[in-house]
Amino acid sequence: MSVTWIVAAALSLNLGASHGKTEEFGSRKEAEALVAKGVTSFKKVGVQKTIDEINAKAPGWVDRDLYITVYDLEGKCLAHGTNAKMAGKDLIDLRDADGRIFIKDRMDLAKAKTSFWQDYKWTDPVTRKVVAKTTYCERHSDLVLCVGVYKR
Repeated sequence: MSVTWIVAAALSLNLGASHGKTEEFGSRKEAEALVAKGVTSFKKVGVQKTIDEINAKAPGWVDRDLYITVYDLEGKCLAHGTNAKMAGKDLIDLRDADGRIFIKDRMDLAKAKTSFWQDYKWTDPVTRKVVAKTTYCERHSDLVLCVGVYKR
């Protein structure tokens, strides 16, 4: 009986270990859905409450490697799903790995379109390598909500 229990425990640990090694990443469709959730929350509970929830890392605003950011049209970060210290910072001159001023480009796109995808290069927090990333953004009034996915 104890041998059976030991085998069952070992199998359970092995299955858990293999499951833990399987890393799942967010998709473009899921990025769009998280942005839509932000817009819905703005309308339902208000902009400030939503921003506060995002900055507090409240459940539902981060999904695996997906997280939401909110900017004003001048490039000031108002909310950041994984790093609340970014909130309040003017990021208009932030450059990607190629030196491109991608937040300025993002705000220019947001002023011209209500929704769009933007490509740039960024350091993947998992691999620590510079990789291509694409971010989905939607303008809501004078705010821009964004969620990015790494191109793996």
